[in-house]
Amino acid sequence: MKDDSNARAYWSATLGLLTKVLVIWFVVSYGFGILFAGALNNISFGGAPLGFWFAQQGSIYVFIALIFWYAKKMGDIDRKFGMQED
Repeated sequence: MKDDSNARAYWSATLGLLTKVLVIWFVVSYGFGILFAGALNNISFGGAPLGFWFAQQGSIYVFIALIFWYAKKMGDIDRKFGMQED
């Protein structure tokens, strides 16, 4: 029974992290790049309107950072529940 509760807690932590990653991904790609682009275009970043910058380049930078953050946090979760690879 202990292994079952550990597996459930591990899966719950994994799904929580995945939910956070997907929400950030959605907000950055769809929100900043499309929905809020008009409001963000009032701000200039690197000589370009911020909404345009997010749609063209900014979202890619955020996604790359998100990959590294996810890998680190997943490693932390693995170690916490004893699921790490040797």
